[in-house]
Amino acid sequence: MTFTADHLLLFGATGDLSQRMLLPSLCAMHADGLLNEDLRIIGTARSDLDDSGFRDFARQALEKHLPAERRGRMADFLNRLHYQPLDATTLEGYEALAGRVHADHKGLAIFLSTAPSLFGPTIKGLKHAGLAGETTRMCLEKPLGTDLASSCEINDAVADAFPEDRIFRIDHYLGKETVQNLLALRFANLMFEPIWNAAHIDHVQITVAETVGLESRVAYYDDSGALRDMVQNHMLQLLALVAMEPPSSFDSTAVRDEKVKVLRALRQVEASETVTGQYRAGAIGGDAVPGYDDELGNDSDTETFVAIKAHVDNWRWKNVPFYLRTGKRLPERVTEIVVQFRCVPHSIFGDMGATLQPNRLVIGIQPEENITLSLMSKVPGLDREGIRMRQVPLDIAMPDAFVGQHRRIAYERLLLDLIEGKQTLFVRRDEVEAQWQWIDAIRAVWEEAGVKPKTYTAGTWGPSASIALTERDGVSWHDE
Repeated sequence: MTFTADHLLLFGATGDLSQRMLLPSLCAMHADGLLNEDLRIIGTARSDLDDSGFRDFARQALEKHLPAERRGRMADFLNRLHYQPLDATTLEGYEALAGRVHADHKGLAIFLSTAPSLFGPTIKGLKHAGLAGETTRMCLEKPLGTDLASSCEINDAVADAFPEDRIFRIDHYLGKETVQNLLALRFANLMFEPIWNAAHIDHVQITVAETVGLESRVAYYDDSGALRDMVQNHMLQLLALVAMEPPSSFDSTAVRDEKVKVLRALRQVEASETVTGQYRAGAIGGDAVPGYDDELGNDSDTETFVAIKAHVDNWRWKNVPFYLRTGKRLPERVTEIVVQFRCVPHSIFGDMGATLQPNRLVIGIQPEENITLSLMSKVPGLDREGIRMRQVPLDIAMPDAFVGQHRRIAYERLLLDLIEGKQTLFVRRDEVEAQWQWIDAIRAVWEEAGVKPKTYTAGTWGPSASIALTERDGVSWHDE
């Protein structure tokens, strides 16, 4: 059933995600006139606040996390906010929460920004209070489990009250402009799709590098590690968008059908095709930083870095390696996709001493949103000994290409789609389970082979073994 929600219910409304992302996104959309005037936003959490207290809390969060130029009509936005304290673990209190939702509401969108252990009790409470009817849709924030079995348990609990067409699983990377632009680049430009295959592409690199350490995620991260924290969701979604077949339309079913085909075609990884690492004390940006064990306060075998050589076993990508790399305390914060094309089959400039480099497409996702295509070009000048060639970049910096457009928070797109019921940029259950199946197989290989993280110094690009992972194939990581 398609409907535009006129009530948005935020669980975990006083948490970190709400302060940094959800409230700023909603305020920015309000300022731009993207939210219907009748939309009521109700926050709930354990904190003992009333409407006025929550509005003060939200105002402080907006002043801290939302640029001043995007806070237009902030007072009007704050007046949209309401609050109901709730202990989500007991049924008591859900009736009072339901009382804050108008009985004649047209549609209710619920956003669960809570620990996964609360998903089950919350669903029961919502059903008990009559808040899980046909005009309610549910949005889930990761992590959705720690393996396939726990993910299925969470999804089963949610499916007990909501059908798949009313479940919205968030991967906030899918809300990023450049990630969405990847679809436009592939499927709105004739020049790329005919060569987007194994005949013309040598390999693909996907890097998600962070300079930060544990910060406030100590307990969660040590139980998770880089593989489950980054590869299972964000990186596999990026891989699926790069590798998917052209969908018949931008319809949610068509797009997600093609993504899940890619995830199911992933070849099982061998131990020799992975590298794990854990950072030790070093320096980031000239500042000394402690090692992982020092931050944690005890010894641990949790990986803070992982590199994987993956393959998609289908006609389009047969024998094309996808190199995935992610880690904490790396030299710079960057998320990018590198598509390395093959060399031309024959160079007519060889006798002139010209060396040709293969074309390379770099899609920058964060912190800078840009697209760079490297092409070979003649160096200007009169050269008696031949033509000199050099690789030159064609740059599309998204902020420059679209002057006057705000750089939006990824959650703006996703919250708007949740309110309006558009599922294309959300993750379907079979995608999540295909991702976990592949990740669980890697962890099983590590356990069988006794793989332990290699150490690397904070401020470097991970263990030296990660360089060997690509260089034995004649490939270098794109670090410049």
